[in-house]
Amino acid sequence: MEKLSAPWLKFYGNVPHTINYPDKTMYEMIELAARSNPDGIAYTFMGKKTDYRTFLAKIQSTAKALIAFGIRKGDRVTISMPNSPQALDCFYALNRIGAIPTMIHPLSAPGEIAFYLNASKSKAILTLDQFYPKVEEIISTVDHPVKVLIARIRDELKAPVRYAFLMTKGRALPKLEPCSKYTFWNDFMEAGQLANPTLPPITEKGQDGAAILYSGGTTGTTKGIMLSNLNFNALALQTAAASGFSSLEGFKMLSVMPLFHGFGLGIGIHTALVAGCTCILVPQFSVATYAKILKKKRPNLIPGVPTLFEALLRADKLENADLSFLRGVFSGGDSLSIELKRKVDRFLKDHGATVQIREGYGTTECVTASCLTPKDYYREGSIGVPFPDTFYKIVRPGTDEEVPAGEEGEIVISGPTVMLGYVDNDEETAQTLRRHADGHIWLHTGDLGMMDADGFVYFKQRIKRMIITSGYNVYPSQLENIIDGHEKVLYSCVVGVKDPYKMQKVKAYIVPKPGVQVDEALKKDILAYCEKRIAKYAMPYDIEFREELPKTLVGKVAYRKLEEEANAGVA
Repeated sequence: MEKLSAPWLKFYGNVPHTINYPDKTMYEMIELAARSNPDGIAYTFMGKKTDYRTFLAKIQSTAKALIAFGIRKGDRVTISMPNSPQALDCFYALNRIGAIPTMIHPLSAPGEIAFYLNASKSKAILTLDQFYPKVEEIISTVDHPVKVLIARIRDELKAPVRYAFLMTKGRALPKLEPCSKYTFWNDFMEAGQLANPTLPPITEKGQDGAAILYSGGTTGTTKGIMLSNLNFNALALQTAAASGFSSLEGFKMLSVMPLFHGFGLGIGIHTALVAGCTCILVPQFSVATYAKILKKKRPNLIPGVPTLFEALLRADKLENADLSFLRGVFSGGDSLSIELKRKVDRFLKDHGATVQIREGYGTTECVTASCLTPKDYYREGSIGVPFPDTFYKIVRPGTDEEVPAGEEGEIVISGPTVMLGYVDNDEETAQTLRRHADGHIWLHTGDLGMMDADGFVYFKQRIKRMIITSGYNVYPSQLENIIDGHEKVLYSCVVGVKDPYKMQKVKAYIVPKPGVQVDEALKKDILAYCEKRIAKYAMPYDIEFREELPKTLVGKVAYRKLEEEANAGVA
């Protein structure tokens, strides 16, 4: 097996070039953190703090309750929850007994929930009371029996906060009475205490499957991604190392990214807990509460998608806020335009923060991030350098042939966070995980990018998102970057519209900055600005202004939805 080149190592600074990965389960890594820091706060939730000692005990109690509930090693259980204590307790308890959590978004439509339950063959589903009506609608259509476990936010709140919750949001929740169709979390836990089964010995290893996340994959169809204990644990240790801090213990992480997503679960939760951080669990994010969370909770670390940081620029009551408590701000999950980075960096500096956004890149097929901008070294437009023990190559699309530095091609990745494969889909797995002539297994991402001679990686975009107009390749993310540079633009999204002559033509959707008047003069001004910076063949033929752009469940701009709108009725 050939030794792989890593020109980026000279930019690592104090980051280790390689890491020792223990052959342990995710639960065992949390156990180590709890033994090391029992009195540290593992997470806070709506004003309630839980230390690591208590968290570990809750995981063990939940593991016993799962056994009493009939869940065994190898069984799959769907978790359809926001970022909440019961979700964390259940996730790690399933890992403790060797069962497999399957993570889905609580806002999934009924038909999607049925699809996920069938695809994963889940024995049970954990969801919130407010989402139960969707589960009830489809549970009888699932092709095998599924037990339903219902958690309630109010059960995790301290008395004054619980009362306020019940008097406000609680009024809109479905009034569920005990019945045979489902089991309430508190009853589930009580049954576990009464039965008090012996926890089985831990026999799982690092390479064993540990969790299933869902993704469109590299071909756009929904697939379950089987990730191992090693995948998650390596990510946690790599991210902590690449952060550039000697230790993250005691730092507070704003865990706002949802835990059904690799970024939210892998970094916002697992990395934070393995490193001894405190997770500030945010069950539902909104721009309206952003300022309040930042000022009251004062997180040191914020991982998020670009729209989370764009929200910073719009958040009320942050005009004179002191953000000097921020130690690390990390963007991933979607392309961060150079201009949005500049705007947010300026905002952070103006509010006392000594940090800039550090952009990263990854895919759910390797949990999440596998590349990050070094702590003290930024190259404009770059997504950074690979994590320790992770290797990147740029190959000619559709081949294993590496292209020279500076040349564009498909990003491929090799390292300890690369998935085990797609669940029950050997064909897709074989297309995505390929053994190259160098003897290593490489994950073919389906993303276009390039690498410079120093090993800095530059993401272009999904191969499938490329617009071809009059025979020319147009990259929407590059156009968005230019448009976002206009002084009156907050952010934009560019899509291709079918055209009988050009194949596709370019349309731009733009959200202006707050207070900017939308009229024909603004459109002409932006088009004139673009004409000076964009080739004629790539110029938008139309600009449409919006107050908001549609978002995916993770918070990315839903460009496919805009694409569908723009192409509706086009022959």
